[in-house]
Amino acid sequence: MTKSLSLLTEWVHEGKEIQRTFQFQNFATALAFVNRVGLLSEEANHHPDIDLRWGKVTLHLTTHSLGGLTQLDFALAEKINSLT
Repeated sequence: MTKSLSLLTEWVHEGKEIQRTFQFQNFATALAFVNRVGLLSEEANHHPDIDLRWGKVTLHLTTHSLGGLTQLDFALAEKINSLT
């Protein structure tokens, strides 16, 4: 897991999840980002918990069905990173 996390820029390990906060110029660009994350998540059939604020999006990834982090989380985080 440490190796996978070290490859993910700006993601932080917190308990049983990894998380990252993304900053945007306004609500509209933050919402557009959330929509792009949603498309990736549907393709992967793996979905983050999303906190959308004005100009800020925080994503939390964990595999709820298995009670913690799996390769699914790291793979989705890597795809999400490619959106920025």
